[in-house]
Amino acid sequence: MLKNKVALITGSSRGIGKAIAIEFAKNGATVVVNYNENEKEAEKTIIEIKKYSPKSFAIKADVSKIEEVKNIFIQIKEKFGKVDILVNNAGVRKDNLIIKTSQEEWSEIIDVNLKGTFNCIQEATKLMILNGGKIINITSVVGIIGNPGQAAYTASKAGVIALTKTAAKELAELKITVNAIAPGLIETDMVADLAKEQRDRMIKMTTLKRAGEPEEVAKVALFLASNSSSYVNGQVICVDGGLVI
Repeated sequence: MLKNKVALITGSSRGIGKAIAIEFAKNGATVVVNYNENEKEAEKTIIEIKKYSPKSFAIKADVSKIEEVKNIFIQIKEKFGKVDILVNNAGVRKDNLIIKTSQEEWSEIIDVNLKGTFNCIQEATKLMILNGGKIINITSVVGIIGNPGQAAYTASKAGVIALTKTAAKELAELKITVNAIAPGLIETDMVADLAKEQRDRMIKMTTLKRAGEPEEVAKVALFLASNSSSYVNGQVICVDGGLVI
């Protein structure tokens, strides 16, 4: 489905990003794995991906820093001359009540989750401007419904949704579609530290009464990255087992 396509997936050393990277590679894409801190995990991921896509490689970069983002796309342009697909998956989560959230916590979460997404969209557009492309932003269901104890995280993810819709309207004339995926409770390292009562509450709210797997999100990302979604733009697809209905 993605033969001859070049795809960048940010934050793809593990979790949902890793599952998307592997799924894309299996479907013919050359994959650029981005990571910031988890170098060992990124190395393991790229070894697995190269079984399907030998030209794929990993690159370290903090997406909240524009110069590091620019360097990602410089390397992609030098190696491949183009980028066809961008998946903005890099994100951080630090839970705290509004009254206890520090300025540093707020800034870090907004900078990575929202500013990082903007940075990558801005630079990807410069490479996609001639041939078009697909941009997929990973947001969250809590960006739609909110969640106690996650003021900064929910605000950042709601911002990603608004950014998705604006970018979809701006970039459509360049043949670039922009969509978002809003996962619910997915079995990843990011949610491993959720309190049992919070986890149980989310599963109770989910119609399928279970957590999802990263591969289930990756299948939807594959659809949005492929020509099968050629008339889908500016949408937020919830992959949440029916949590948000």
